[in-house]
Amino acid sequence: DTLAVIARAHHHTLWNRCGDYDPTMLHQLQSADKRVFEYWGHALSILPMKDFRYYLPKKRSYDDPYGKWEKQRLEKYGHLMEPVLEFVLKEGAVQPKDFTSAFINTIKCEDDPRALKVTLEMLFWRGDLMISERRNLQRVYDITERVIDNSVNTSYPTEREAGKFFVRRALEAHGLMTAKEIKDHIWAIDIEVIKETLAELSESGEVITINVRGIESKEYYALIDRFEALTELKSDFTGVKLLSPFDNLVIQRERMRRFFDFEYTLECYTPAAKRVYGYFCLPILWGDRLIGRLDPKADRKSGTLNIVSLYFEDSFNEFDEFIPAFTRELTKLAKFNNCSAVVVGEVVPNKVKSVINRNLKQNGGFSQ
Repeated sequence: DTLAVIARAHHHTLWNRCGDYDPTMLHQLQSADKRVFEYWGHALSILPMKDFRYYLPKKRSYDDPYGKWEKQRLEKYGHLMEPVLEFVLKEGAVQPKDFTSAFINTIKCEDDPRALKVTLEMLFWRGDLMISERRNLQRVYDITERVIDNSVNTSYPTEREAGKFFVRRALEAHGLMTAKEIKDHIWAIDIEVIKETLAELSESGEVITINVRGIESKEYYALIDRFEALTELKSDFTGVKLLSPFDNLVIQRERMRRFFDFEYTLECYTPAAKRVYGYFCLPILWGDRLIGRLDPKADRKSGTLNIVSLYFEDSFNEFDEFIPAFTRELTKLAKFNNCSAVVVGEVVPNKVKSVINRNLKQNGGFSQ
């Protein structure tokens, strides 16, 4: 995530699930332990290295890309791929700034400052290069064979193997999904392969079809063992989570609306005059409900987490039970962003603002 309003989304998401998470842990996992790697899931993602082989078909498909963006860049910069690859093979891990003037002159791209950056990106998409680490968020590229070790399975999966892997991965993550939602979880296989895989797993009894009351137009699927466990689940979670807009729980907006009756749009890409709730609103999860939106902005210089706005759903009115848990989580969010104070701006409904501030003060003087 390139947005730095608060801690970046990949760190925020991991922190939400692992309370003792520190961003240095991810650097360790990627650059030293080599247990995760970066590649395209539904977006640029951090993926388990043990799953490496299932992304090989997507990498191979870049030789004949179908997207307009990819085709245009391949036509413009494709001739640079082999010399750039040779340079990295000889010189070692690089960033665009590491290419020598002599090399740049040799390949005649000195008049195009984007050429090397785009070429590295294309080699990354194709799988020749991987991101070995991040330095101040900037990518460091190296030859794939130098990034992964010999223990990683690099055998090319069959279409059937890949189908089973991605269907199972999506259903394990989300419980129940439609075929389209499975495809959107990780964009790596075609919808027809997903449908064929669902049919095969349904016939074997591993997957069952579910009809959801009130959503008769959709056919849902679930892993049988997960569904049986769900019927016995007794969730007593009453805590609060301030979710990243890119969190997998909420990234599929239509699914979120259907199951949680929660309309949500990330408005940082919307012109300021047309925003309704704020620039970078975080969906607020309380127990098993999404009940509001919080628009934060961390001021690193002053050490203040500014809550620009806070909106609750019109139907929500359980503030007595909610606010103590909410302010505790807000305090944790401030600390995770290296802030020692929280300043609350607009609150809707306004009547709860004073209660929130009072609870923040009780949580270590975090209100100003």
